[in-house]
Amino acid sequence: QKHSMEIGNQERNPQTDEAFLLLGKARYFDQRYVPAIEAFNYVLQKYTESDKLNEATIWREKTNIRLENDELAIKNLKRLLKYEKLKDQEYADARAMLAQAYINLNAPDTAIQQLKISSAYTRKNSEKGRYYFIIGQLYNELGFRDSANLAFNEIIDLGRSTPRVYWVNAHLHTLRNTEVTKENKEELLEYLTWLELNRENRPFLDKIFREIAVYHNNLGQDSLSLAYYNKSLAATDNSPQLLALNYEDLAEYHFDENNYKVAGAYFDSVLPNLPENTKKYRAIRKKLDNLEDVITYENTVQYTDSVISLYRMPQAEREAFFQAYIDQLKAQAEEEIAREEEKLTAGFAAFETSKGGKENKGKFYFYNITSLGYGKTEFKRRWGNRTLEDNWRWSNKASALSLEDDNANAVASEDGPENLTEEQKYSLEYYLAKVPTSKAVIDSLSRERNFANYQLGLIYKEKFKENLLAAGKLEEVLKSEPEERLILPSKYNLYKIYEEVGSPLASSMKENIIKNHPSSRYAEILLNPRAVLEASEDGPEAQYARLYKLFEKQEFLRVITGAEETINRFTGDPIVPKLEMLKATAIGRLQGFKEFKEALNYVALNYPNQPEGKKAQQIVAEQLPKLEPNGFSSESVEPQGNWKVVFPFKRSNDEAALRLLKRLRQSIEDLRYSNIVSKDIYNLEDEFVVVHGFKSRDFALGFTELLKNNKDYRIRNENFVILSDNYKTIQIHKNLKDYKRLKLTPKP
Repeated sequence: QKHSMEIGNQERNPQTDEAFLLLGKARYFDQRYVPAIEAFNYVLQKYTESDKLNEATIWREKTNIRLENDELAIKNLKRLLKYEKLKDQEYADARAMLAQAYINLNAPDTAIQQLKISSAYTRKNSEKGRYYFIIGQLYNELGFRDSANLAFNEIIDLGRSTPRVYWVNAHLHTLRNTEVTKENKEELLEYLTWLELNRENRPFLDKIFREIAVYHNNLGQDSLSLAYYNKSLAATDNSPQLLALNYEDLAEYHFDENNYKVAGAYFDSVLPNLPENTKKYRAIRKKLDNLEDVITYENTVQYTDSVISLYRMPQAEREAFFQAYIDQLKAQAEEEIAREEEKLTAGFAAFETSKGGKENKGKFYFYNITSLGYGKTEFKRRWGNRTLEDNWRWSNKASALSLEDDNANAVASEDGPENLTEEQKYSLEYYLAKVPTSKAVIDSLSRERNFANYQLGLIYKEKFKENLLAAGKLEEVLKSEPEERLILPSKYNLYKIYEEVGSPLASSMKENIIKNHPSSRYAEILLNPRAVLEASEDGPEAQYARLYKLFEKQEFLRVITGAEETINRFTGDPIVPKLEMLKATAIGRLQGFKEFKEALNYVALNYPNQPEGKKAQQIVAEQLPKLEPNGFSSESVEPQGNWKVVFPFKRSNDEAALRLLKRLRQSIEDLRYSNIVSKDIYNLEDEFVVVHGFKSRDFALGFTELLKNNKDYRIRNENFVILSDNYKTIQIHKNLKDYKRLKLTPKP
């Protein structure tokens, strides 16, 4: 009997129930839940006398829980428990599934009772350990630590009869639930050390090291805590959740120590180990975004400071500096070679003479312990710890290269010696040639450093409330011969910091601003704060709103000049990047593609971490390449499409353009057309009155003839008909002359 035999709606093959039950389980583990339910239902419907009915029912409800049909699963399991006679193991399994459904419905107290019953009835110690562990976790969620520890102690009492993973984690959770006091801290440390030294716990050292790190962190023992966090990272293998926890703790530590650059690097390592679209991922992403500006500007300050310091060194001192650096690189290379040789020879020589070594000679690679051990070491050295998955070599995967060697700073330089050839790496002339010798270059680097320090001062003051760090950065700006635009904002922000912390320097800084910058807005604020607050219509936001209204009216020249004046007046204010972006857009509308690109690049380079700077960079990278072609579409090949009638005017003759605009709108209304009429600025001298929305060239030409010959209108102004795509091109590139030469000049 090798097939199903359904006769009279009953299955006659007594082995098919087991086959369908196995099929359902296979589909369940393959995450094909609906077909799995079909297989379980076949057993329940066709085998009314089978001894597998209870098991099939439990597995069906297990599948329903996976499909989030928790209420249905609870209803069916309760019916099973009430009306059917179950074996102890079946009873335990049914109660465990009920517990899972209640957990999904956020009823942990009911789930705990079901799990307690399951743990009492199951005959499998592995399941007992699992059930007790879940009970402990649920008690922890409810805040009942003592009850949780009782559940974890049940696992500890099971000893080796339960899987080691439950036993070790039960110890760790018990320790986590125990408050560290002066009386018990030594005892807890001995407990953790005992777990660490137990040979059977070696597969779980990553978790144990983390618990020891947390213990030392709670006691304020930073160096020990960092050492054990790094040990945990080194021991962690294919556990993204644990990696995320360790990296996050290290990031928070460095963040609290005001080491934002290193904190950002650690937060960056957290993200690949978290599932996307989760609350935790979004929270870490937000923290990292807040730190991106700090990291960028700190890197700028570090680089420019280094270059300027080298420039100012005497030639002999500069040569000595680079020679010492080259000697250090050579020493490191020799140490690395020695380490590699030691790895290759240590232990293998003795092993070759042993019985195992002799047996391995001449064997296939994967049967040769010597070759296999070397291969594993070499793979880990090159690739680090990699998860077994598709596309494991991709650089943006969760497992990055091992950080064992430089976890201390968690930052890898992209300009290090690893990117140089061997000749360049050890060449004194190469390094000396890299130092700039032009005063103009150094001045540019100095301006870049001052701007970065200024931005850091504002970020530390506004975002992180670190007044000491902020004051240090702003004071550094004033010491470094900054540009005029940075002096006054730096002084004012320093005054606000001094005032907040109650420093006597506040009064002297206030006097400095009033004396040296009497006509500035900041001096006005300091002399009469109330009057400035009352005159909010003259503030930065009001000025921006006024300029934006001018932009909507196509007063682009007034927008450009007004934005420049407002930027100079409110230098250092958060409104400045918005004003720069508005100015760039006005330049593009008035002057064309080339000038627009230059203006956007200026915004992107000067405000790289502001929303406006990022938007400008996105436009330059994604949209400008699409707008760059300045050729014209063929108008003879495309008679159908969107066409316009354009009436050109000099801007000095704006009144005539407005009169025509009014007459065209009236004519379209009289003729019951649906076209739109607008007045568009072309450049500083010219403007257009445009009738939009003709379906073909002939329609557009017919409209102009109608206006010309109709006695009610008699509109004989110069005009031309143009395809919509070509009109867009002449507005972007300001190449109307090219269009007229190519399209409107009669062919001989």
